[in-house]
Amino acid sequence: MSELAKRVAFAVVAIPVLLGIVWAGGAALTILLAIAAGLAASEFATLATATGSAPLRPVLVGGAAAIPLAVHAAGLGLWVPPLPVVALLVPALLITALWTRGVAGRPLEAVSTTLLGLWYTGGMLSFAYALRHHRFAIGAAAGTALVMFPMLVTWVTDAAAFFVGRTVGGPKLMPSVSPGKTISGAVGGVVGGAVTAWAYAAFVLPPATRMGMTVGAAVASGALLSVVAQIGDLVESLLKRQAGVKDSSHLIPGHGGVLDRTDSLLFTLPVGYVLLDRLLSLGA
Repeated sequence: MSELAKRVAFAVVAIPVLLGIVWAGGAALTILLAIAAGLAASEFATLATATGSAPLRPVLVGGAAAIPLAVHAAGLGLWVPPLPVVALLVPALLITALWTRGVAGRPLEAVSTTLLGLWYTGGMLSFAYALRHHRFAIGAAAGTALVMFPMLVTWVTDAAAFFVGRTVGGPKLMPSVSPGKTISGAVGGVVGGAVTAWAYAAFVLPPATRMGMTVGAAVASGALLSVVAQIGDLVESLLKRQAGVKDSSHLIPGHGGVLDRTDSLLFTLPVGYVLLDRLLSLGA
């Protein structure tokens, strides 16, 4: 089976399951995000270790998985560590590095990559939960529609960039980071993302959320999300290039690792949250 066929087969199975979990929200979505965050954090730790900056893996993986759980607990009104307690994570990690790594264990890099990985994986993915249970999400349909807005724009951007880049070709976008990406593909991705956002804002968001967005705001949001999605993809490519690997792992057939599949979403989910929070509140 070709790589493209593997991707299509995986998507046919995964997308309906993902939609069902997003629709359910709550604990189901929390568990999915916690698992995805933990796996992505583990892959990030492997990439960082390959560069000589080995993070504190148990803290990174466990902490990344715990962030969606904490967000869910906060949404239920349960106790979560307040900000002063969370701030103690930094000195706690420094003390841990002091006793477990020493000078030869590169403690500065260990603590820095641990903190970066925590937010890059668990923190960014948690915005999917924030969108699903946004104050505008009155009901499962509304919450699902909000989550799927940045996700759909991301997926269309990826597909449009791939096919336009293959068809048109031309100068490379950033060959030192991702040799296969072209400027024409990037432009095609932005156009695809803008059109998708316009159509989604016109035909999906109003009936699902009973709120509106102007045509200009929708097109601009789609274009911005498309740019951000492509930057997220390039950032992960940069990390893999430094680590000297093609994929973050081989967990998903035809797709590489969890980090490979979520690299763009790690950027578009928080940006999408901000855009929808601001633009839908203004309405149209």
